[in-house]
Amino acid sequence: MTRLPLVVMERTRLYRNGVLEAEGFPIAEVSDHVADPAAVVWFDLCSPTREDLATISEELGLHALAVEDALHSHQRPKLDTYDSHLFISVYGAKLADPASGGGRGEKPSDAGRAHAADPADMGLELIEVSVFVTKNALVTVRESPSFDIDEVIRRWDASPEMAKYGVPYLLHGLLDYVVDGYFEVLQTLDDRIEALEDDLFDGSSGDQGYIQRQTFGMRKKLVRFRRLAVPVREIVGSLLRRSEDMLTPQLVPYYQDIYDHSLRTAEWSDSLRELVGNVREAHMNQQGFRLNDIMKKITSWAAIIAVPTLITGFYGQNVPYPGEGHTLGFWTSTTLIVAGTILLYRAFKKRNWL
Repeated sequence: MTRLPLVVMERTRLYRNGVLEAEGFPIAEVSDHVADPAAVVWFDLCSPTREDLATISEELGLHALAVEDALHSHQRPKLDTYDSHLFISVYGAKLADPASGGGRGEKPSDAGRAHAADPADMGLELIEVSVFVTKNALVTVRESPSFDIDEVIRRWDASPEMAKYGVPYLLHGLLDYVVDGYFEVLQTLDDRIEALEDDLFDGSSGDQGYIQRQTFGMRKKLVRFRRLAVPVREIVGSLLRRSEDMLTPQLVPYYQDIYDHSLRTAEWSDSLRELVGNVREAHMNQQGFRLNDIMKKITSWAAIIAVPTLITGFYGQNVPYPGEGHTLGFWTSTTLIVAGTILLYRAFKKRNWL
C-alpha cells in the first residue's frame, strides 16, 4: 500500500469503534487505517506543500479542485460536495495583540496613549482552515499555527463517549470551536464600542481624532468579519439539510445548536456595525455643535469689537459733529463705547453665546 510522506507539524488520531486507540502516530500510517470501516482517522496539516496534498489526495480520493482550494488562500467560506467527500472552508477569528510600536499608522498622541492597547487597535486575525470530510477520515489543513487546534482536541476529549458517532462528531467539535471564537471577538468589540460611547460624551479621550480613527477601524474589522465569518451559518445549514445522509438523529441537536449560534453571530455583527455607525454619526454631529459654538463666540466678539470701531470711526470724520473740539465730545464717545460694549456682552452672555 502507498505510504504517505512525512509532513511537518503532524497531528494524528485514530478512533476504533468509538474509542481513542492511538494518537501522534506518523501520517504515513494513515493509509493503514482508512481501509478499516470501524476506524475513524483525523490528521492535521499546517501549511502543507503541494506535494504533501497531492499524495494525500491520491490516497483518500480527494477531488483536484478541492485540493487546489486548500492550497490557495483567501477562499470564501463554503461547502462543496464531491462524490467521495465534502470540502469545507472556514475561518477562525481572534483579535491579535497590537505591536509594541503601535503597529502601522499614526503614533498615538499623549492624550491617546492610554488607549494604545484598546481592542479596537488590535488587528482582526482570520485564519483559514480547509476541511476534507470523508466517510471515516477528517483532514484539517490550517493556513498557520495561529489556529489553536489543541483547543479543538480538548473539546473532543471533554465528551469521549460521543466519539462513537465518528467523523460528524469530530467535525462538530471543530465548527463549535470556530463559532465560539466569533463570540469572543464580538464580545470584545462590543465592550470597546460601549467604552467609545462613554468617551464620546465625557471627552476623556482628549484627542478628538481618536474616536474617528477607532470607529473607522472597527467598522472595517466588522465588514471583514461579516464577509468571512458569518457564512458559517450557510455551511452548517447545508450540513443540517443533509442530516439524513450524514448525521445521526443524536447529532442533529448539536449541529442545530451551532446553527443557532451562527445566527446570533450574524445578528450581533450587524447590530455592532450599526452601533459603530451611530457613534461615528454622533461624533460628527458633536463636532458640528462645537463648530457652531465657536462660530457664535467669534461672531459675538466681532460684534462687540465693532461698537468702538463704529463710534471712533464716526468721531474721526472731517466734518463738524456734536462736541467737536470740546472735552464733552471725548466723554460722549467713551461713554457710548463702554455702554455699547457692556450691553452687547450681557446680551450674548444671556444667550450662552459667550
